[in-house]
Amino acid sequence: MKKYAKIVQCDARGQIVIPKDIRSELKIEEGSGFLMYIITEEGILLKKIDTPELEKHKKMLNEINDKADKINVSKSNVDKAIKSYKKTTENKMELIE
Repeated sequence: MKKYAKIVQCDARGQIVIPKDIRSELKIEEGSGFLMYIITEEGILLKKIDTPELEKHKKMLNEINDKADKINVSKSNVDKAIKSYKKTTENKMELIE
C-alpha cells in the first residue's frame, strides 16, 4: 500500500478533495464511484469501483439526440441527464417512444 503525505480538509458539506496526482494515478474522474468502509476508529477507506460505460446505450443516445429538437428537449439537458446517469449505480436506461 502506498502512503501519501497529503493533508486534505473536510468542508462544511463533508466533502474532501482527492489531490490531482492521486486522481491521475488511480484514473479517478468525475462520476467515479467508491465503496466506503469505516476502519475502526482511525478513519475511512475508499475503494474505487468501476461503473459501466454508456457504450451499450450509444445507439439509443444518438436517437435521443436526433429527436431532441422534435420533442422540445434541449441537447444540454440531454447531456446533463447523461452525466447524471453515469453517476448512478443502477445504470438503467430505456427509450420510450
